Amino acid sequence: MGQKINPLGFRLGITQSHDSLWLAQSTNYSENLQEDKKIRDCIKNYIQKNIRISSDVEGIARIKIQKRIDLIQVIIYMGFPKLLIEGEGKSRRIEELQMNVQKKLNSVHRKLNIAITRIANAYRHPTILAEFIAGQLKNRVSFRKAMKKAIELTEQAGTKGVQVQIAGRIDGKEIARVEWIREGRVPLQTIRAKIDYCSYTVRTIYGILGIKVWIFVNKE
Repeated sequence: MGQKINPLGFRLGITQSHDSLWLAQSTNYSENLQEDKKIRDCIKNYIQKNIRISSDVEGIARIKIQKRIDLIQVIIYMGFPKLLIEGEGKSRRIEELQMNVQKKLNSVHRKLNIAITRIANAYRHPTILAEFIAGQLKNRVSFRKAMKKAIELTEQAGTKGVQVQIAGRIDGKEIARVEWIREGRVPLQTIRAKIDYCSYTVRTIYGILGIKVWIFVNKE
């Protein structure tokens, strides 16, 4: 019987760190957890509706949240942040985003600060790669072409290995199935290997498909 575990949780404290950094009493833990989800959902919805980079990729690699008594620091790591942090509307967009998130929190005692960080080699991050594949599938591109193109983009970014898996009614077939492709080394059983992972769902005209991406990168 195979036992499955999240590759990121498996490596916490070794090659991975938490995206949320805060301490809370057991009575307030669930509230803080729900607050983090509201922040991330609000940011993703704003970028998707207002300043989406293209029809395929939103460009968010990860969102880190640090909480203090009087401050919530949010750092957005983006691969394509040009439309958000450049141009005449730079300050207006960030202020508008902060106001939207602050309304969701309903907290007047803590200040919210949002910062944007540009990451190099965007397709080295599984979330951005999964978004690219999802965009291709929505446009009814063959899943094999989408996976091969995604692997090419990842190899150009300088990774050691990548594995992509798509599950569901692929190409509109009546029976759901799982298709996957791997290039290079992806040692999932080795804790010291720096494996980045993403699970992503996409709604197509045939139904919902699940995309999983594993990327083996060098230690940074």
